[in-house]
Amino acid sequence: MTGGTRAPGQATTKENEHVSGATVWLTGLPSAGKTTIALELAGRLRAEGHRVEVLDGDEIREFLSAGLGFSREDRHTNVQRIGFLAELLSRNGVTTLVPVIAPYADSRDAVRKRHEAGGTPYLEVHVATPLDVCSVRDVKGLYAKQAAGEISGLTGVDDPYEAPETPDLRIESQDQTVAESAAAVHAALTERGLA
Repeated sequence: MTGGTRAPGQATTKENEHVSGATVWLTGLPSAGKTTIALELAGRLRAEGHRVEVLDGDEIREFLSAGLGFSREDRHTNVQRIGFLAELLSRNGVTTLVPVIAPYADSRDAVRKRHEAGGTPYLEVHVATPLDVCSVRDVKGLYAKQAAGEISGLTGVDDPYEAPETPDLRIESQDQTVAESAAAVHAALTERGLA
């Protein structure tokens, strides 16, 4: 093109300044605060001009992983589907926030390796809220249902949760506000040139 014109819908250089995407995977027990922190961070990043998506675990199960149960194999499949989608979005310039339990270390490692193979930035955040705090929060009533014998296979109670040994960031959400937790993740992204 000549004369400084551009085709309709073509972004200018200024509009393309925030094209580097990244995946931020927030793992932790049910009711640890993963989604709350992700939504707070998403608002902050959008205000700064970033393209952001939050891949909520419940929505993924409804729309992309319907029919999967909660066996180890099904959980692994679910996490790999989410990881694929996250990497796809991130390599196309979207900061992708993934507040998903992903209880098994090997499943999370496979997602990280997929990102590394594609050269896509990946940040693992362990929202390390203790079980006793999560069970009091009980956002979805899962702990109460498990205690009443209405459900089984609750991650961290009667189903395993393999906490990350060396996450990129560990957040103790019970000791700080949601804004402070989101700010900590934002700072980690900024250090890596991703925010």
